[in-house]
Amino acid sequence: MHRLATLMCLLLSMSCITALRVAHAREEPGTLERIAERGEILLGHRESSVPFSYYGDDGEVQGYSHELALRVTEAIRAHLERPDLGLRLVPVTPLNRIAHMRAGAIDLECGSTTHNQQRARQVGFSNTLFIIGTRLLTGRQSGIHDFSDLAERRVVTTAGTTSERLLRQMQQERQLTFTLLTRPDHRESFLTLERGEADAFMMDDALLYGERAAAREPDRWIVTGAPRSFEAYACMLRKGDAAFKRIVDKALADTMTSGGAERIYARWFMSPLPDSGLNLSFPLSDAMRALFRAPNDRPFQ
Repeated sequence: MHRLATLMCLLLSMSCITALRVAHAREEPGTLERIAERGEILLGHRESSVPFSYYGDDGEVQGYSHELALRVTEAIRAHLERPDLGLRLVPVTPLNRIAHMRAGAIDLECGSTTHNQQRARQVGFSNTLFIIGTRLLTGRQSGIHDFSDLAERRVVTTAGTTSERLLRQMQQERQLTFTLLTRPDHRESFLTLERGEADAFMMDDALLYGERAAAREPDRWIVTGAPRSFEAYACMLRKGDAAFKRIVDKALADTMTSGGAERIYARWFMSPLPDSGLNLSFPLSDAMRALFRAPNDRPFQ
């Protein structure tokens, strides 16, 4: 009898602990509550993802994704009826952006982050911002026209990106034999190519056009190769925060369906860049036109 009573007490205690944990999880404030209490929005941004999110010559953050992010921040202020909410810009890299989100160091990150099923197990994603293909940037005289030409060559990419994963997969499956180099950001990856330390730079095609436009000799480089994959860029947010996601998604959808996103696109991909004056000349694709007509949050993988 004593043993039975002890067991029942133990089970009751465990039930109470579980109930307390569930209650605590339910009471954990959402992103909107945290923003309201803090009095500012923590926006993660990239430092060198031209033309999505990067520092201009004046030291200010600018770019296609950043403009869309600013539309979202205005929607957050309107929803909370807090036009006084501050905006703190927090630089992130491919290696730390997910950790920053999970730790609460940022509320939102809009740059050049790919939305895929693997990442969606850790963080949430907004409607798609951009659809890209992974290709190669190389010298006009390199003799590299597609991925099959990378055999016995040196390929650089940015650490922590989908391109790195795809290149390592090629190596593991012995599709090609090449030397893989990684660098912490896109600018360093391109400089590695420019210095002759690599023969090709694999990355998302829009980013490659950005690096080419910012180069000292743009005509020296070409973007080439059939896309190895298609990817959807999206703003990253806290996983499971449906209320915050609704506001972010609506702000982006309204910008897209109203024609605002196409005007922002033209400013960053079909017009001279503010600092360099170079034009990426990267026309709006059919996939992007379809996205602007019918915004969605579907990843490609």
